[in-house]
Amino acid sequence: MMRKTIFILVLHLVALSSCHWNGEGGKAADVDIKIARYDRLQYEYVTMNSFSALQKMNTDYPQATKLLIEDVLAIGKVNDTNINDRMLEYYADSTLLTLMCDAEEAFKDLSWIEEKLNKGFKRLKKEVPTLPVPRFYAQISALNQSVVVGDSILGFSIDKYMGTHYSLYKRFYYDYQCRTMNPDRIVPDCFTFYLLSHYPLSWQPGRTLLDMIMHRGKINWVVTHVLGYESFEEEMGYDNQEAQWCKEHKEALWETMLRNGHLYATDPLVVRTYIRMDPFIPIMGEKTPASIGIWMGIQLVDEYMKKHPDMTIKDLLLATDYRQMLTDTNFKP
Repeated sequence: MMRKTIFILVLHLVALSSCHWNGEGGKAADVDIKIARYDRLQYEYVTMNSFSALQKMNTDYPQATKLLIEDVLAIGKVNDTNINDRMLEYYADSTLLTLMCDAEEAFKDLSWIEEKLNKGFKRLKKEVPTLPVPRFYAQISALNQSVVVGDSILGFSIDKYMGTHYSLYKRFYYDYQCRTMNPDRIVPDCFTFYLLSHYPLSWQPGRTLLDMIMHRGKINWVVTHVLGYESFEEEMGYDNQEAQWCKEHKEALWETMLRNGHLYATDPLVVRTYIRMDPFIPIMGEKTPASIGIWMGIQLVDEYMKKHPDMTIKDLLLATDYRQMLTDTNFKP
């Protein structure tokens, strides 16, 4: 049976102390991303009980298999006795078998994703040459993590991007969650969580809402630029109505944050209100687009970058004094 985690949309980061995937990540001069079809080995193993597929999973992709078993599915340790049978039993659920078949049919071709990843990483490497290019692979996570990322590998789960109207999602997710599960969210999600893994902002006492929204804001600002989005709202996945709401209520939202003392609040509940994907929590007495705090963080970063045209993306990613950055914008608390 599927575990309770399938009811929650999670973008989970897994930090790997050492990853080995046929050599190191790509270098600045040779960005040539090819997505490994680990998902097809999973499909072959589960549907045909193929020992050959299982052997390739363990020998050709040991880190991906370890992550799948121990962190994504959380069914035990990769070297446990009978762990392979346990994994086979896990995926044998009739709903998951349907999901696997549908995902393999929907994602026969990943070349369009490779093209976008290559274009984005070439731009990013020009700005930050020292960033490694991870090895990419597609997987089927049984509706668990959408993205797993480490120092040298990054996997995305094709079963988490079957489209807003995919019938199976309606059984486990709210409509607002399904909106994030379109195929066109794969590439921005990969870049967002790749950058967050390299430039983390860990939660600790004293962290304010300002810290959180500007840190996430700078990540999304960079993703918007390297992927060539026409607007920050498009990068956030907002529809036209939500984008219009943001434009009309930008000043009022900022004043609300200041008036209520939210900007420097450290209460996790306050932070969550502005960052969470759930759009049903009212701010300013009305519903707002999801993760509206992150959108505001992007605006703050954008104002900062306009006032500092010599600031590079590399310098921006390294900057963490968000109070000082705020004083250098037109947004005055």
